[in-house]
Amino acid sequence: MADRPPDLSSKNPDWWRQAVIYQVYPRSFADADGDGLGDLRGLTQRLSHLAALGVDALWLSPFYPSELADGGYDVIDPRGVDERLGTLDDFDALVGEAHRLGLKVVVDIVPNHTSHLHRWFQEALRAGPGSAARERYVFRPGRGPHGELPPTDWQSVFGGSAWHRVADGEWYLHLFAPEQPDLNWDNEEVRADFRTTLRFWSDRGVDGFRVDVAHGLAKDLTEPLRDLGALGATGETALRHLPPGSHPYWDRDEVHEIYRDWRKIFDAYRPPRMAVAEAWVPGGRRALYARPDELGQAFNFEYLQAGWDAEELREIIAGELATARSAGASATWVLSNHDVVRHASRLVLPPGTDPEAWLLAHGSAPAVDPAAGLRRARAATLLMLALPGSAYLYQGEELGLPEVADLPTEVLQDPIWEQTGHTRKGRDGCRVPLPWTTTGPSYGFGPGAGWLPQPASFAGYAVQAQTGVEGSTLELYRTALRLRRKLLEGETLTWTPGAPAGVLDFTRSEVWRSVTNLGAEPVPLPPGEVLLSSAELPGGGVLPPDTTVWLA
Repeated sequence: MADRPPDLSSKNPDWWRQAVIYQVYPRSFADADGDGLGDLRGLTQRLSHLAALGVDALWLSPFYPSELADGGYDVIDPRGVDERLGTLDDFDALVGEAHRLGLKVVVDIVPNHTSHLHRWFQEALRAGPGSAARERYVFRPGRGPHGELPPTDWQSVFGGSAWHRVADGEWYLHLFAPEQPDLNWDNEEVRADFRTTLRFWSDRGVDGFRVDVAHGLAKDLTEPLRDLGALGATGETALRHLPPGSHPYWDRDEVHEIYRDWRKIFDAYRPPRMAVAEAWVPGGRRALYARPDELGQAFNFEYLQAGWDAEELREIIAGELATARSAGASATWVLSNHDVVRHASRLVLPPGTDPEAWLLAHGSAPAVDPAAGLRRARAATLLMLALPGSAYLYQGEELGLPEVADLPTEVLQDPIWEQTGHTRKGRDGCRVPLPWTTTGPSYGFGPGAGWLPQPASFAGYAVQAQTGVEGSTLELYRTALRLRRKLLEGETLTWTPGAPAGVLDFTRSEVWRSVTNLGAEPVPLPPGEVLLSSAELPGGGVLPPDTTVWLA
């Protein structure tokens, strides 16, 4: 069997169901022009790395024109390319080269909000209260004798009020940064414009879409707007206490009408365009986004948030497989992304540690052993890659990169740092530019320094330092992905009865077996041919702690 499946000429509509998709955060991947920001030409020049790694697709985080108030998720033009990252011609060249290498291309889309510099929002500010231009967003008069109080108690995900007052006295809704005003999806002009955006990128050869804040588009805008009060003004607590689908702005039932409309667009292409929802909702509700007549797939964040505990992980795995089956979708698995502490650090934090509190207290908080973190991360990766469904990798995890927890506060650029009054450090630590070489001002990221400083330890993690080195994390990923492609058969998982406590042991379609020891003591190594191990096996028929092995 070939190591790489047929490329786009296969027209396989289900390519995504068990794909490995690699997330590229473009500003931190590769800088071709030397301005300190990663760009599309830099990414195109490095696509051979992804092909050699053995992934099926790349997911490109926002590359659109942006003020960078939120790392590119504040979009000025959803059908353009930020001039600092390149041009539409550069984008077309990227897609062409990816397809030549047999890689699909998935792009991030941001439908919940725009940048405050978007032409629509600037028009709304000029047009004033009651105008059609303001109906594209959520503008409301304030409360209090002079309208000086926000319309509701809703809080931004990034901290502070979710409302911002403009010069004429009205307030607009921003569930994230003030530079990210929320769109009004009750407005047909908003819906029509987004249909145009989906067709624009699909016509340029994009194979799929990752939908940012997929659970946030529909909002209850009937008057009077509802306070959340004791339920929790940021909304997460209220999701657990309100009847499903009734929250004023998260996970409302009406959102599914939007995605059924999008599915008609996706299915008009051959093969149909895939989509995956970023929906921070409970599993039963998440399944709704993954239905075949909607987006088809949704991220499983319970797995990402789980501790290093066999029983917890087994329960989450079983739940996600059941959720996917109920939706007619495939399961999704992810360990790291651009919003969370990298799993090579997160998985060895002391039990009960809040990763954000750990980041803020770095230096006085318990130190993380990088060797222990890498060992656990490698075991977690082999476990994830053995599971049925799609695996999403985040750039740099194939190098074993840890979180850069000690970034000086003066270099932080995540809006979370300022909006929370310096009580949350934010996500910059997982967005530090990648190291490609063992030397140079940015370890091969670009000809000069990158937009965030890299620690000296990155030299040892560089692609150059690991390529061809037996036992390196990069070579482990390459081998695992090559084996996974050969062994993959069906989407069934069968738990092995009688597994020791602290061990996850299952077979895939009666073809191969994955065993992970999450406990503190060695356990007997099951019989069979060892295909791959996340760590060196000591002999004597034992599986050490924090180790995964694949058996035939």
